[in-house]
Amino acid sequence: MTTETVDTTTGTAEGVRPGKRRAGGATAFWRYWTASTVSRLGDQVTAVALPLIAVVTLHASALEVGLITGAAYVAWLLIGLPAGVLVQRLPLRGTQVAMDLIRAAAVASIPLAAALGVLGLPQLVVVALLVGFASVLFDVGNSTFLPTVVPKEQLTARNSLVSGSIAATDLAGPSLGGVLVQLVGGAASMLLDSVSYLASAALLGSLPQAEQPAARPTGGAGMREQIREGWRFVARHPVIRPCVADATALNFVCGGLMTLTPVFLVRTLDAPAATVGALMATGGLGSLLGAAATPRLVRRLGGGPALRWAAVVSTVFALLLPAAGSGWGTLVFALGNAGFSAGVVVSSIVTRTHRQTQTPPELLPRVMATVRFVSWGAIPVGALAAGAAAAAWGPRTALLLVAIVSAASPVILLASPIRRMRELA
Repeated sequence: MTTETVDTTTGTAEGVRPGKRRAGGATAFWRYWTASTVSRLGDQVTAVALPLIAVVTLHASALEVGLITGAAYVAWLLIGLPAGVLVQRLPLRGTQVAMDLIRAAAVASIPLAAALGVLGLPQLVVVALLVGFASVLFDVGNSTFLPTVVPKEQLTARNSLVSGSIAATDLAGPSLGGVLVQLVGGAASMLLDSVSYLASAALLGSLPQAEQPAARPTGGAGMREQIREGWRFVARHPVIRPCVADATALNFVCGGLMTLTPVFLVRTLDAPAATVGALMATGGLGSLLGAAATPRLVRRLGGGPALRWAAVVSTVFALLLPAAGSGWGTLVFALGNAGFSAGVVVSSIVTRTHRQTQTPPELLPRVMATVRFVSWGAIPVGALAAGAAAAAWGPRTALLLVAIVSAASPVILLASPIRRMRELA
């Protein structure tokens, strides 16, 4: 449910030069879309299975669950900035296939260790780290792929389509994961994620290498100067800068929710695994509705008002989460989770489309890497902070504090030039 994480399809080059044919056309888009959808479905099974393994099988504390969540995203703080330059220098198809294979092997090690009776919390942290590092390189290319195969005027619609398909997997995946955990156990259920990475690698490997655009002359500048160029573009842009600040606040909240949701549902509400999966899946339902509504919202209201209203909606529904109770009271959690996710996905589509259309193609990988370094870097911070708060005051109080933090999102937007803008461009 993170913003900037409602990903575009699995990627290749970061842009195309004027006059160049878009690589692979519609066929390339649909193949990459299929690879992304299959992989995402497995990811969502793991999103349920991994914390449930920690909470139910290994009896992890809230802080330890936060450590696992933080490990999955700390790679953005460590290599997020150079990732944009690396993506521009490496053959992206080969790199993405390699990252898929690394993730498949890492995830498959969990059911293997469980079968041998040696699975422990340190292995879950290491697997989260490996998957996180591989995902950084994969996702930077992933986020810059769409402009290579889709005309600028179709980007909002295509981003909504991709976000809608991801939301569908977010809806089906957790429910499937919860049922699998209850039937076969958490470790065995993670085999599905490993298979999904292998399927994604096979699809990506079947495609031709897209043409990399020529970078602007940098006067022999090295990686550090190229990173600075992307950073300066983001820091000086009057719209992208506050959008990144907004995404950072939301992702801090999302990191906290990733830690607190399984702990709150299992230990406070006493929900079984299948119910936990179903409740987490409501985020996918909200994302699906938000993705479907975004093109119409942008046409009727404009990008600026759509973004501002999405921030308000996210905050209002986030405040419902800590009010949930057992039994029928879990429906309050479901409503809050769906509404929060809907607001987040609208924000993500609007801001991502703006970046893709307003950033020079040769800068796009570095801009995307900078955005994710800052905004995704807040996820492990939020995860660990929420875990510490839950250890000190309990999961419900920690959930309330995290929901209150979500109010930073509309405050940031209303304090920026976006408060007066109808169209972000």
